[in-house]
Amino acid sequence: MYPFFYLAQKLEKLGHRAATIDTDDIKKFDAVIFLDFPTLKNTYFKRLIKLGLNNMYLVILESPLIKPDNLNHKNHKYFKKIFTWSDGMVDNKKYFKLNYSHRIPEKLDFDTSKKEKLCAMIAGNKLDHGPGELYSERIKAIRWFEKNHREDFDLFGKGWDRYNFQGKFLGINIARLNRLTFLTKLLAPNYPSYRGKVKSKNETYKKYKFSICYENAEGYPGYITEKIIDCFLAGCVPVYLGDADIKAHIPENTFVDKRKFSSYEYLYNYLKNMSDKEYSGYLEAIKSFVGSGEFYPFSAEYFAETIIREVVK
Repeated sequence: MYPFFYLAQKLEKLGHRAATIDTDDIKKFDAVIFLDFPTLKNTYFKRLIKLGLNNMYLVILESPLIKPDNLNHKNHKYFKKIFTWSDGMVDNKKYFKLNYSHRIPEKLDFDTSKKEKLCAMIAGNKLDHGPGELYSERIKAIRWFEKNHREDFDLFGKGWDRYNFQGKFLGINIARLNRLTFLTKLLAPNYPSYRGKVKSKNETYKKYKFSICYENAEGYPGYITEKIIDCFLAGCVPVYLGDADIKAHIPENTFVDKRKFSSYEYLYNYLKNMSDKEYSGYLEAIKSFVGSGEFYPFSAEYFAETIIREVVK
């Protein structure tokens, strides 16, 4: 959430007050920024439309897999300007490029002596059968490591110790059953590599050489989330799968491209047998990238600068 706090601080220095919409009279807001399309059922959104506020803005964070309404142009008529990860939408008139943003540390200290294990994955246990989903690919990776090289892999994140109800049965949304903790625990699949939730991604990643770093979805140019940057900032080399055009935004020598390996066996052999020199090369490339101007579009400063430039007059 740091980019949002940083944005609020910058706005306040310019003489503006930033607040969430539930903290004051809605009529007092000069401009409102929504994170992802709120849907027409949203109480605040409906009231703002009724009031005729023509100074609403939209920040698109999620992919259409999670938020199908995000890229629907019919929904964009309500917003003066839109900030999005989608490369194909950007025209620098109404649509502006905005990545998932991060706080850039003053110094990156990659201590390889802390590396306790080969590979980790930090991800929530989610399912979706929509186009381009990569949740099933994550599970495929987990099961392969558990079956073949359990000693070299650990799984972290929420929900892997529970069953995840999805979809409908006889017209009833069975996802409601996820509220029944005892039932989700009773039916939970067994993941021997599961090590629970993490207090800090950064501290956890520091203990591993590599991370299985898959986006929630592929097939959406420009959709690059916090996942790969989290790995960079911890000095953990990501094995990436997601945006096919990622090299347009992130140097290819900073990550292992999963698409280059026809099987997990080939991928594993590459990771396991990588020389110290080659591994150090990845870490140096990551340091160079994070410390360069190329990384600026992924920073909290860029996030705040872009919104302030287009929203504040």
